[in-house]
Amino acid sequence: MQNDERTSELVAKVPQVTLVFWIVKILATTLGETGGDAVTMSWLGETTAAAKGTGYLIGTAIFGVIFVVAVLVQIKAKKFHPFLYWLTIVATTTVGTTLADYCTRSLGIGYTGGSTILLILVIASLLTWRWATGSISVETVNTPKVEIFYWVTIMFSQTLGTALGDWVADTNEMGYLGAAVVFGGLLLLSALLYYFTSISRAILFWAAFILTRPLGAVVGDFLDKPFAKGGLALSRYTASLALLVVIVALILIFRQKPASKAH
Repeated sequence: MQNDERTSELVAKVPQVTLVFWIVKILATTLGETGGDAVTMSWLGETTAAAKGTGYLIGTAIFGVIFVVAVLVQIKAKKFHPFLYWLTIVATTTVGTTLADYCTRSLGIGYTGGSTILLILVIASLLTWRWATGSISVETVNTPKVEIFYWVTIMFSQTLGTALGDWVADTNEMGYLGAAVVFGGLLLLSALLYYFTSISRAILFWAAFILTRPLGAVVGDFLDKPFAKGGLALSRYTASLALLVVIVALILIFRQKPASKAH
């Protein structure tokens, strides 16, 4: 009982969920899309179907290593560090981008199959987390065990978001802007449900967290895809650098505090 009390008093190692949090999260997911594409499509320069598969796989390996290292450092840290946290988030978005592209395109699973599998993985991760710890609230992310559940769930959700964004934008021929409107509308709906209903705050948080990923994915695609495909044809490197600068500026200007049960 005494150990449980000490655990509950620990400060969470994730930021408070504020408007700035959601803005940075959307920018980070957009950076994950442009950054992931910069590595797999521009840097590795695949030109054939086989090369694309190799590019996605190599990109996943690169960002996967960064993700694992970032998570280990995050878990080892004694308190919340904004730059470390957002570095880990960006790592999940980039590995999510390359992994989703590899599964849906190179393995031939397709957007529908990939999105379905990843949704099952996200739900399974949340249910297992809830069963093992009694809560999926971000305020409880203060021990290595809970942090592992948190980051595994995020990695699955980021990968799901990439596949979902591509599915809506490409398969349904909505285009990137149309898909952005859809996911932006769903995100707004989640906010309204948060303020005007009694639906579980933890569930609404994870719903919104997942929705920011496809929103960022389609915005990222809109920035760097060719005009013929409905994009602005911006340099992936330039777009990624600009997004990174804005994210860093927001973190420096708006000092984020760790989440707490009082918030």
